[in-house]
Amino acid sequence: MDVQGTAHSGGFRYENGMVYVGTWNTEGQKHGYGHLLIPQGTRYDGFFHENLFTGLGLLTFPDGAKYEGEFLDGWYHGYGVFWRADGMRYEGQFRGGKMWGLGVVTFSDGSNGFPKYEGFFENCKFLKKCDCAEVVQKAQKVAFMARNYQK
Repeated sequence: MDVQGTAHSGGFRYENGMVYVGTWNTEGQKHGYGHLLIPQGTRYDGFFHENLFTGLGLLTFPDGAKYEGEFLDGWYHGYGVFWRADGMRYEGQFRGGKMWGLGVVTFSDGSNGFPKYEGFFENCKFLKKCDCAEVVQKAQKVAFMARNYQK
């Protein structure tokens, strides 16, 4: 995938210990595809737009939690899959960094709760039960693409 506005590629270690390897724009901002490692162990692999996570990406946390999917302006936004460190996962739509839209929750034991937590979520709260198999499939596909992107 070609990203317009990329000027060069390389790596940089920031004073705070953060390390970035990827492409940059003419203003010296992370732009295009790259890898960002934050000192506490959080890592992002994916696309940037003017320093912000935007597009497909994979964000992993030191406790084992991770998100694979779409980002916009630094937030989980669009379709994706989020795994908590305890094994619970949400597959579906996100908005502004929160579960927002159609999706399904699966607990670490493989169950979906009772009643099944499948339907419409708003601000991370389950509001309405409905079938959302197509949305879940799209979220899984987007997560797969983010996880397996090869530059």
